[in-house]
Amino acid sequence: MNRLKIMRIRHRILSAFLCIFILTHTCIYTYAAPDEESDYKTLAEERKSLPIQSNQTENWPAGPEIGAESAILLEANTGVILYAKNMNEKLYPASTTKLMTCLLAAENSQINEMVTFSHDAVFSIEKGSSNIGIDERQSMPMEECLYGILVASANEVANAVAEHIAGNMDDFADMMNEKAAALGCKNTHFVNAHGLHTPEHYTSAYDLALIAQAFFQNELLSKIGNTSYHHFEATQTQPDDFIERNKHRLITGEIPYEGIKGGKTGYTSQARQTLVTCAEQNGMKLICVIMKEESPEQFYDTVKLFDYGFANFSAVNVAEHETNYSIQNSNFFNTSSDVFGNSNPILALNKNSYLIMPKVADFKELESRISYDTEKENEVAVIKYYYHNVYIGTATVDLIKQIPDSYHFMGTDSNAQIKDGEKNNVIIINIKKVLIIVLAIAGILIAVLVVHSLLHNYNFVNNNSSRITAKRRRKLRRRNRKDEPYFSSSRFNDFDL
Repeated sequence: MNRLKIMRIRHRILSAFLCIFILTHTCIYTYAAPDEESDYKTLAEERKSLPIQSNQTENWPAGPEIGAESAILLEANTGVILYAKNMNEKLYPASTTKLMTCLLAAENSQINEMVTFSHDAVFSIEKGSSNIGIDERQSMPMEECLYGILVASANEVANAVAEHIAGNMDDFADMMNEKAAALGCKNTHFVNAHGLHTPEHYTSAYDLALIAQAFFQNELLSKIGNTSYHHFEATQTQPDDFIERNKHRLITGEIPYEGIKGGKTGYTSQARQTLVTCAEQNGMKLICVIMKEESPEQFYDTVKLFDYGFANFSAVNVAEHETNYSIQNSNFFNTSSDVFGNSNPILALNKNSYLIMPKVADFKELESRISYDTEKENEVAVIKYYYHNVYIGTATVDLIKQIPDSYHFMGTDSNAQIKDGEKNNVIIINIKKVLIIVLAIAGILIAVLVVHSLLHNYNFVNNNSSRITAKRRRKLRRRNRKDEPYFSSSRFNDFDL
């Protein structure tokens, strides 16, 4: 009896201890998480006071304060930086790494290539990290893999693509770093294809913008990267049928914005929220990179920067405004008169060259620097433009490719219409052939004149020699006469008496 009571007491004590333990840990979970979240929000508020480098330029439009540690707004077509905040700081990119993964995949494979998932590709990722549940030895076409990476942010798919492209994941990371260096990245080092945290895996907002600039030049990647959801259908090599939705709220339309061209989300506890987005309006294609922000502010920071860019800057055609390097202002841009008395330009400012200028700036305020150091075909010079020492775009001086080979004369009536079936008295003059014929005739005439001159000089020499001989004979006769009497008959032989 006593023994049973002791057991009951022990059971009650144990139950009480378990209840206390559960309540304690529940409270810790309930209250610690909000405190931690509050700390992150506080840090984000403090980051709003960090300096914005672009605001330090004279007369440059003032950019908005945002809670991100680092951010950049870059115009994709020109590379002009509109907004910069700690843009060169090394930070963790998280899943925005996958932009580089997909860029290399698109450049080094065909979309119908089958990608097989290895054991390492599937099981080397952290448990609970983003995936679409592909099993070992299953396979998918490369195009479906790109949807898995960009829409669902699937880490095992990124691993499988890395192995497919480079043979193994380490060699693929080397390819990523080589590509980053080729794009001009100076603060980037990749270790994996998915972006899960490791201290040696980092980049900067500026470098990530350069990667995104190359990414959005690819039409297929832009299309897939702007997909709000994707239906993965079952196949013989992948038996599951499911739909994955994009977490990028500007792509899904949860936060509506005009002209969105795509992007990529990213998150780890160390990186916090990262986001890359592209939008196009009014002839400008802007890339916004947000690093180390708190959810959902990464989306609203992006909206603020897009609004800032599209409201304060505009694309300006150089050829329509430039006067210092205009054709009318320099004979260097024109040929001499041709056989018809016309003067045609051989050089011209590229009509597709644009600058990204603050709307408050005037074209006359810009500084320009011309360089002839270019290796591009038909490109003679490069002109770089600056506003208060800030680069705002480039124009090129190009050779004009299309020059008419022939001239057509159709009588004196320039408005004459040619009827079907009616013979036309059209004279077609091929300038090249005319010039060849003229040059040939000129060559023949020059040759004739040269020969004639040579013959004339030869006769002149001969005549001179004969004259010298006759003169010598007359001198000899005069010498001989000195010894004769003055009235000798021989003195008068030269006279007809």
